[in-house]
Formats: sequence, C-alpha cells, structure tokens
Amino acid sequence: MTDHVLDHLFQVIQSRKGGDADTSYTAKLFAKGRKKIAQKVGEEGLETAIAAVSETPADIAAESADLLYHLLVLWADSGVDPADVWTELARRQGISGITEKNSRPK
Repeated sequence: MTDHVLDHLFQVIQSRKGGDADTSYTAKLFAKGRKKIAQKVGEEGLETAIAAVSETPADIAAESADLLYHLLVLWADSGVDPADVWTELARRQGISGITEKNSRPK
C-alpha cells in the first residue's frame, strides 16, 4: 500500500473504533452506527455538489475533504480496505467508462 494521506487517515479512523464518543467525533459516528454514517456520506456528497456549482474551488476542496473523511469512516465500519478500492480503480484504468459500466452484471 502506498503511503497516501487517505491511507494514513484511514488508519487513524480505524484506531477510533470503540473510542470515547465524548472526545472523538469519529468514535461518535461509529457509536451511532452505519445508517448514520451513510447519512453523513450522503449529506457531504450533496454539500460537495452544491459547492461545485455555486462556490469557490477552496470551498469545493473543503467539502470534498469532508466527503472523503466520511466515506473512509463508512469503509472502516463496513470492513472495506482502501487498498481494495485503489485496486478496483487501477483495474478500471484505460477502460472507457461506458464500456466498464456496461460490463457490470445487470
């Protein structure tokens, strides 16, 4: 696995599982469960989309960071390793998006 900021953040997020929800926002998300975590991913995705059409690049970057953080929390809660996502993205390199989407089981 490469030493990427998202990989490091994922390790920190993993370390917060079972932590004190009074002192850690990440631990609080884990304590509230996957439904709440998924809700936060959706909220942050919407906020990122809204920023993309009406705000500055800095605002888009900030909202994107929030979205990525919450997505990593969801992965950690779901047992998804970022390396598996990177592998899937690498597998798709050089393949037309239309071709890749059409190759998925219906």
